[in-house]
Amino acid sequence: MASLLYQTIEQISRDKHIEPEIIVAAIEEAMVVAARKFYKTDEDLRSKFNPDTGQVELFAVRTVVEQVADPFREIALSDARKQQSTIEVGGEISQARATDVLGRIQAQTAKQVILQKVREAERDTIYNEFHTRVGELVNCIVKRLDGPDVIVDLGRTEARLPKREQSRLETYNVGDRLRVAIRAVERAAKGPQVVVSRADPVLVQRLFEMEVPEIYDGTVQIRAVAREAGERTKIAVESRDKDVDPVGACVGMKGMRVQSIIRELRGEKIDIIPYNEDILLFAQKGLSPAKVTRVQAVDVEGKRLEVIVEDTQLSLAIGKKGQNVRLASKLIGWNIDIKSEEEKRREIEAQMSEMTVASTSLNELQGVGPKTIEKLESHGVTSIEKLADMTPEQLLEIPGIGEKMVEKIRIAVEQYFQALESQQPAAAEDAAAVTAAPEEPTAEGEASVESAIETETAAESEAPSETIESVSESAEPWLETSSAEPAQDSAGTENPAPTQEISTDISPAEPENNKTSADEDPLKTEDNA
Repeated sequence: MASLLYQTIEQISRDKHIEPEIIVAAIEEAMVVAARKFYKTDEDLRSKFNPDTGQVELFAVRTVVEQVADPFREIALSDARKQQSTIEVGGEISQARATDVLGRIQAQTAKQVILQKVREAERDTIYNEFHTRVGELVNCIVKRLDGPDVIVDLGRTEARLPKREQSRLETYNVGDRLRVAIRAVERAAKGPQVVVSRADPVLVQRLFEMEVPEIYDGTVQIRAVAREAGERTKIAVESRDKDVDPVGACVGMKGMRVQSIIRELRGEKIDIIPYNEDILLFAQKGLSPAKVTRVQAVDVEGKRLEVIVEDTQLSLAIGKKGQNVRLASKLIGWNIDIKSEEEKRREIEAQMSEMTVASTSLNELQGVGPKTIEKLESHGVTSIEKLADMTPEQLLEIPGIGEKMVEKIRIAVEQYFQALESQQPAAAEDAAAVTAAPEEPTAEGEASVESAIETETAAESEAPSETIESVSESAEPWLETSSAEPAQDSAGTENPAPTQEISTDISPAEPENNKTSADEDPLKTEDNA
């Protein structure tokens, strides 16, 4: 029997992966519980397993004291020295109790205690084992379907695949083999619950580590992963060796490496992006396949970026239901605002128009003291126009301004705008007078210009006439024989003299051409003669 009990303890230890000492402690505690129910005593009972004999021995232990207050747990020094002559105060005296008198009921009690202790030890062992394996990739088999959740078998224990951790593209049947990532290990009343996931970004990272040797040996590092399970995944990689292309290493020859991962994820799209320390360049790459025009940091502390894309690239940059920009934002860890060039242009125009709007200082208000103006300006109210747009409730929120001051400010603002409206008609009349005044000088100016043009034209007309007359005089010796005939012809036809005719036909802009024609007339006359 002794060897049989010890062999049973070792067998349970191997099956449950529990240390033999834990099972022995459970047996000893079960014996104490059963003996206390049998003896119905308040004594301090203790048990001890004897590996040599295979028996569980039971003892009642009492502490040695000077004066006994509890006879069940304490013993006087004089009585204790009758059993052990060398014992001192504070020592313990053990008295054996029989265990063979325990019956069937006590045996059932001991059995329940042993099973409970072994089960608790098994739960602690499972928790300690899987608690350190969170994020690890494991293989499992679908055991059963529990509503929307899937129960999988990990070998030593069962794990739960909740609905939220399942991929939208996948359906599961009993007996399917899956690769899952351990998401968490939770303590529960029924024992530790291992939660596994098919939607966690860690799953993609572990699959790349298995498929890409450069990632496994540390040459290529995965810096960030953003995933929407069943739709798309963005992964940023960086190479520690300048001669190794991180994107090419992950894609593999003809895409073999990444295609095997896509098959494992049931056709989920994967974008592999080179990592960059410059957040602006990283954001530009993270929004691929869209082409980004420019990126600028709007708020560094708040981690906000503004991305400008072409109008034709806006829908591609945003993605289906905002998926592309959402994944890019998760990947880089910054909030991204995407705007088209047309939208940005309209925004800049609106800002410019706001800057050009005239603003009047609060000092122009009559009846409002400088302290009140200082309070208003400290809260961002710097112009009368902005003050007029505020409601009384907003003014009351400013510390130091009460209802009376609000009424005083309202009256001052109304008086200012009334005075401004009364000044507008007078300003309009002055502007009309200034506009009408320059009309008379303009008419006089036009008349003077016309007279100047006539004078210049007359002067230019006289100059060619004199030239022609001098040319005629120089040609007079050759025209003696024929001078009378042109005169008679002129008289017969009642036409003016040639000189007069030439001078009237010459325009001020072409004096040289007219001179040439005048020189040719004497030659023609000479030929006729």
